[in-house]
Amino acid sequence: MTKTRWLKYGWYSLWVLLLIWLISFALFIESLQQQIKRSAQPLPPVAAIIVLGSGTVAGKPTPTLAKRLDTAVTIIDAQPSAIIVTSGGIGYGRQRSEADIMASYLHTEHSLPFERILQEGTSTSTQENLANSKIILAAQEVDLAEPIAIVTSDFHIIRAAAIARHQGYEQPITVASPTPLSIRYNAWFREYFAFISGWLLGEY
Repeated sequence: MTKTRWLKYGWYSLWVLLLIWLISFALFIESLQQQIKRSAQPLPPVAAIIVLGSGTVAGKPTPTLAKRLDTAVTIIDAQPSAIIVTSGGIGYGRQRSEADIMASYLHTEHSLPFERILQEGTSTSTQENLANSKIILAAQEVDLAEPIAIVTSDFHIIRAAAIARHQGYEQPITVASPTPLSIRYNAWFREYFAFISGWLLGEY
């Protein structure tokens, strides 16, 4: 095969790969939007509400995390018997766990009593968030067969639900909080690659 034909074949292959990627990305976004719409439906009774961490700055939740906590409050108020778990560990160079900062925000901003909030303060990833939260739920005699709400950002709900099911949560109900507009589309783009990475690493 001549050099010209090799180049032509190479460019053709690249265009085919690009087309496949565009189709897969479009399907991911469509699926994500459908899941977001479903999560807006009224929530059935749940045994527990897990709020996943998303970063803190100067001892306060980032805007993305604050949105998650604000969204969780609407469920917490409607379901006073549900177990509440804030989940997030201690970041590099930090003194307090993310779970502790989340609990403080719920108490300060929404007057939620500290004694209602259980903290999972050792995790560093979604996989660890949900794995470590299982230990807390078991101590509270919450069965993983029961409906459990997982509050996270809208872009993250597909991956969070997949990881939860893989870890034995039989009825995970993901609740989507809105991502701040300034980072929304970048977050959705990055989440596509995170989802593929999680699949390759066997997280679900």
